[in-house]
Amino acid sequence: MKLPIVKEGVLTAGICLILALFCYITSFFLLGWLYLVFNLLAWVLLILSLFALYFYRDPERKILINDNQVLSPADGKIIEIKKDDKMQIVQIFMSPLDMHVQRAPFQGSVEAVEYKTGKFLPAFYKKAEIENEQNIIRISTINGSFEIKQIAGILARRIVCWINVGDKVIKGQRIGMIKLGSQVDLSLPDYLHLKVKTGDKVKAGITVIAEG
Repeated sequence: MKLPIVKEGVLTAGICLILALFCYITSFFLLGWLYLVFNLLAWVLLILSLFALYFYRDPERKILINDNQVLSPADGKIIEIKKDDKMQIVQIFMSPLDMHVQRAPFQGSVEAVEYKTGKFLPAFYKKAEIENEQNIIRISTINGSFEIKQIAGILARRIVCWINVGDKVIKGQRIGMIKLGSQVDLSLPDYLHLKVKTGDKVKAGITVIAEG
């Protein structure tokens, strides 16, 4: 059974826990303010360890298998839906408290993965989706090409992508992660009927974004 935590989270939490135990044990051999400092540090590291386990959570999910439906690629809140060159773009904001793993909204083949360096503007800035550091994944499906854009933000400074050009992906497959939240954009052909609206809360691999 898969541990419901991203492997980086297990490592981070483990390191923090080991350091917490070291500081806690060391504090018993110290006096005065040094005892207080090491004891406090132990508790801070313990809290960081627990936060890492929560932050890097990656629960198993029952994926809806329907070829006519497009699923959400991320957990979060829809902040805007707009049209651009016969495409409709659904923008999802992920807070630091949301689950941060992205999943494939559909089945297909990875056509391109393009990483762009950039700024780290807050997600609510209009220019963030253009100027911020981002990773663009293009997937070819039986219904055409779709794009998933992972966008870094003011806190999210690391984008992780787990798929490569030529890979076959299945609906609901884990494809990447944005650490500490930020934004994921999903570009869909305009002939698909949207099932969500601005302000809706969505979950990766569960919420139906659109259907044909």
